[in-house]
Amino acid sequence: MAADMAQVDMIDGADATHIAGWIGARLARALEDAGGEVALAVPGGSTPFPIMQALAAAPLDWSRLSIWPGDDRLVAEDHPASNTGKIRALFEPLGARVVSLPQAGDPPHFALVWLGMGADGHVASLFPNTEPQVDDPQRLRRLTPDPLPPEAPFDRITLTIPALLDSDALLFVIRGEDKRAVFEAALRGGHDLPVARLLAAAHQPVTCFT
Repeated sequence: MAADMAQVDMIDGADATHIAGWIGARLARALEDAGGEVALAVPGGSTPFPIMQALAAAPLDWSRLSIWPGDDRLVAEDHPASNTGKIRALFEPLGARVVSLPQAGDPPHFALVWLGMGADGHVASLFPNTEPQVDDPQRLRRLTPDPLPPEAPFDRITLTIPALLDSDALLFVIRGEDKRAVFEAALRGGHDLPVARLLAAAHQPVTCFT
């Protein structure tokens, strides 16, 4: 690991309940420490939702939480490919404020940014072809992955690296040996994929559940 890179805590074999408990404990501390709203960024896709369902049972003051998708497909919220629609259905009944990125203003400082990662090293919708920059002047971007993932062939809106880094902590949940190899290579400085750019600039604690 590069000397100037954030400390990364790798936790192997964690299930959805374990990860949800970790997130819930961190949010509880953030709510205790903060005087107002606490912001959480969450990923989309299939892997996070069992964790989110377990997290929804946490005894948190949900009315003080704002939940931001880290990215989304530019489709209507009732479309099956919408991350925001699924997140809204899960957390709004608890009292949380769920943010729609196309209608959002500037992203806030996040208590926690929770991310997945693709086998191509993308985070949020910062795909390799988009050449995400650590000093991007924009905190939200609309973009088109190339190639478009066949399971979700839509333009995207995404938090940029500076928005992701404006946080107290980063959390990754990565499944599969191929993705783990990409993540560990990023820690070694073995490539320049988006995940490596993010990690190289991270100043906060990073936790990775595998």
